[in-house]
Amino acid sequence: MKILMVAPEAVPFVKVGGLADVVGALTKELSDKGHDVRLVLPRYHHLKHFESAKLSKDSFMRVRMGVQDEYTRIWEAQYPDSKAQVYFFEYEAFFGSSSVYVGPSGNEADNGYRFSFFSRASLDFCYHMNWFPDVIHCHDWTTGLVPAFLNTSDCNETLGRAASVMTIHNLQHQGYCDRHVLRYAGIPQSLFRADGFESFGQVNFLKGGLYHSTKLTTVSPSYAKEIQTEEYGCGLDSVTRFRSPDLIGVINGIDGSEWNSETDEYLEECTFSKKQLANKAICKRKLQSQFALEQKAEYPLCVVVSRLYEQKGLDLLLSNLDAMMEQTNFQVSILGTGDSELEQAFQNFSEKYQGRIATVLEFDNRLAHLSIAGGDFLLMPSRFEPCGLSQMYAMKYGTIPIVRSTGGLIDSVPVDENDWSRGCGFSFSAMDQEEFLQVLLSAAHMYENNREALRQMQVRAMSADFSWESSAKKYESIYTWACESRASAFN
Repeated sequence: MKILMVAPEAVPFVKVGGLADVVGALTKELSDKGHDVRLVLPRYHHLKHFESAKLSKDSFMRVRMGVQDEYTRIWEAQYPDSKAQVYFFEYEAFFGSSSVYVGPSGNEADNGYRFSFFSRASLDFCYHMNWFPDVIHCHDWTTGLVPAFLNTSDCNETLGRAASVMTIHNLQHQGYCDRHVLRYAGIPQSLFRADGFESFGQVNFLKGGLYHSTKLTTVSPSYAKEIQTEEYGCGLDSVTRFRSPDLIGVINGIDGSEWNSETDEYLEECTFSKKQLANKAICKRKLQSQFALEQKAEYPLCVVVSRLYEQKGLDLLLSNLDAMMEQTNFQVSILGTGDSELEQAFQNFSEKYQGRIATVLEFDNRLAHLSIAGGDFLLMPSRFEPCGLSQMYAMKYGTIPIVRSTGGLIDSVPVDENDWSRGCGFSFSAMDQEEFLQVLLSAAHMYENNREALRQMQVRAMSADFSWESSAKKYESIYTWACESRASAFN
């Protein structure tokens, strides 16, 4: 198949969150399966690995916007260790900064114009290259205009026969902007309505994309169900319920070349496997040293590797830290950045319980790998979690996840609430301080009194298959489904 990936970020070039990991890994996996995959990205400043890019042979491209034509230069590169091609659209006024979601003006209100241009350029690129995909895979709100273009201005063109698949990575981010953006983009004003782009008097990129895409996916089966409820629908639950026959959840995979306890370069000489776990204890001592925690093997070490935001439920952890310190021998290490109030709260606890709680307010990839490898337990008490990757990384390193039962955490962490030792982790249901504490106490009890059961949990977790191969197969089926639906619409 010919597949066009349209995304605002993708590893290894630019990354803000997990969306970048998904786009990059899926691009590579589908290409490895023999598909002709082309990925388009804006050309931000300070892109990684951009030194391998070069201007395309015919690099100057017209972009047919609604008010007036714009122009871009196309840069191209080969995706690392893959046959997939990557193309970057240069437009300094919109993307001439190192930020993905805030342009050079520093005004987020520009995002409507920035990603309107990117969406139109992604389609004009196909005409420019005389290359027409079977399916266009759109990722999140920034690409919401692409399916609408296919159904309107491009409908009677060759490209109009392409199917569109939109993946919702996080329904919370929807892309609100002024309705004048539609005129700039060249989207008919007739689409500014309740069953289109209109939402509270503004344009909602994601809402319009959900109505106009051939098929929809989310990043886990449970999240696909959750977003059809008022609690998790972020105001779009009526839309997701309406499109439910065309909506499917596919759990993300992880990059097994980067996240592999047997070959991880960040662990240096301390790599380990499920058959030989001895070096995991060395990783723990290194982690304790890095975070200035007491180097006591008998203390169970809980790690947090996360953005410090409300979504991650870390306020629930804060409310339990005193009890954890008083009732158990837990140590806690926190690695990440985010909300200033949460950052300060974790710093305060680190000062209060020196040697048992430590916080590093930065993102350091080496420390992230060491935390995942050296921890005994990973804490993820998320309010909602579309998919989550950290719990999968942790399981592959024998670090037992303690998670809230939501979204992708349900789908990826097998638990047995009647006998925790028969699962791969611990879980709780309600955003309730006491319920979370009881699960923490159960984990501490197992660590202190039943190491053999804990070891069996580790081995079971490390045996889980989170490769992209199985996820890519599901996307292949979805693409075929989408193409058949699109073709029937023209017959």
